[in-house]
Amino acid sequence: MSIIVIGGHSRSVGKTSVVAGLIAALPAFHWTALKITQYGHGVCSANGEACDCATADHSFAVSQEEDRSGESDTSRFLVAGADHSWWVRTRQGQLAEAMPRIRKILASAQNVIIESNSILRFLKPDLYLTVLDPQTADFKTSAQTYLDRADAILLHAVKDSEGPVWKQVSLKPVIDCPTFAIQPPTYVTPEVIAFVRSRLA
Repeated sequence: MSIIVIGGHSRSVGKTSVVAGLIAALPAFHWTALKITQYGHGVCSANGEACDCATADHSFAVSQEEDRSGESDTSRFLVAGADHSWWVRTRQGQLAEAMPRIRKILASAQNVIIESNSILRFLKPDLYLTVLDPQTADFKTSAQTYLDRADAILLHAVKDSEGPVWKQVSLKPVIDCPTFAIQPPTYVTPEVIAFVRSRLA
């Protein structure tokens, strides 16, 4: 079994599009896809709605996606060709509690692709790709923490005159890392596909 993790430094930088693109480009891997979402204080991990509950059985929720409309991120994974798609929701900082359930899913999978940064605390994937957009200022702590573990960078193309708008973020940990330019709406290029295929061969 091969495990790929797709991370990114912020929301809306294209992580889901990269996952879906790789699933579609490499159907022979029979992917099981997982999206991991961590919610902040006061937001329920079971449904994403506001709540003030703090019971132990409410700290995480795992659901298998069955809808193929393409309306949700996990549905997009099925539309792209994933054999199975799962959505894992946890309270911020409590992903550890969901790991036994996640490991059961991994144990029954042929190959796995996971959208998350924080999962890297608990497993060592065969490949970790991170998506960076120099024009998005937010840079998650989890993305900074695991930046040095990236096997490749998928970098949004910008004009030469434009520098990154990140503040106090060093890219020195990935200075020698393979970097692939991406230009939305194309998030997965032939070069990215070839790189992934070669690393998993």
